[in-house]
Amino acid sequence: MNLAAIATAPVLAATAATAPVGGGATIISPPPVIVERAAASDDHSTDISVLTYNIRGLPWPIARGRAKALKKIGAELATMREEGRQPDVVLIQEGFRSEVSDLVKTSGYRYWAQGPTRFERASGSAPQDGRHYRRVRYVRFGEGWGKFTSAGLHVLTDDPIVEVRNTPYRFCAGFDCLANKGAMLVRLAPPGLPQDLDIINTHLNSRGASRVPLKRSLRAHNLQTEELNAFINDHWKASTPLLIGGDFNVRNAPDRYDYQAAERPYVVVSEFCNHRANPCAGQAPADGEKPWLRSQDLQAFAGDGAVSVRPISVEKVFGAAPGRRRLSDHDGYLVNYRLSWKPSLAAASPPRPAETPQLAASDSEIAGGQP
Repeated sequence: MNLAAIATAPVLAATAATAPVGGGATIISPPPVIVERAAASDDHSTDISVLTYNIRGLPWPIARGRAKALKKIGAELATMREEGRQPDVVLIQEGFRSEVSDLVKTSGYRYWAQGPTRFERASGSAPQDGRHYRRVRYVRFGEGWGKFTSAGLHVLTDDPIVEVRNTPYRFCAGFDCLANKGAMLVRLAPPGLPQDLDIINTHLNSRGASRVPLKRSLRAHNLQTEELNAFINDHWKASTPLLIGGDFNVRNAPDRYDYQAAERPYVVVSEFCNHRANPCAGQAPADGEKPWLRSQDLQAFAGDGAVSVRPISVEKVFGAAPGRRRLSDHDGYLVNYRLSWKPSLAAASPPRPAETPQLAASDSEIAGGQP
């Protein structure tokens, strides 16, 4: 795994002794940090907002002019923080460039996790029907070249990170194979919440951009969907709330979105909010329409345990505005969730430590940047 922790400005150098933990990371005792969150109301609930954003942090010469755009994204997140409206959790995809480090530091988030790295290999059992998938078929379009980058996944948060699990996907198609695309689970310990909170970030195989036939990219996407569901079932604590976000690459592709939909261990936010019984601010129910197919980016949730979860509002951010260009080829997708629990759970939950260790990476998997 590849993890990094940063302090709010001014950046403070860690001086405490370190001790190894799993995955080659180290634990560093951090300086005291105050995380502000609205106190839970009398009904024992709290709101948590999650932003998923494909920042198009592709390396030069694949994409040009991205350095300035990434720095502007960090600056806008910092402005949101100054105004008290920063997302509690930010999920980034395509964060391949070195300027992502500047983005994170500028944004002011206290904790930062990355994964999977370029060199990680998949864990757990592979889908049985993948045995007949020929992994190298279109060499001209990147298959069989090896992994040139990490997955480009990052999680930013002000809440302490207590655990990270990663897995690359075994199957891919076309130029997507050059990145070690996969999924990561980050376990948080939000102050005021009686249980940990599991967050998953992912990026699945593209369609046209992979440059291979649609049948080939669809097969790879379906296999990745199976791997994602297996990863969630293997590592998610089903008794804890779960929030998911990422670039699912399903826009105008019902054959991708609908694959094994009945086996999903989660509920997609845009589907939930499309029911008139589940109104969400920012998304009006629309009979006959499928808003989940209008974007590559999805969020989802699960919360059948002692802490229930439901989305209450959705919003597009970082989009085009008068006098301002989009900072990526994606908009940011922001969802606000309400987590609720019974008073008895709060009374039974043991207090968390005043300080939770930070996780730090031994090295960075972010590629060098270019102007």
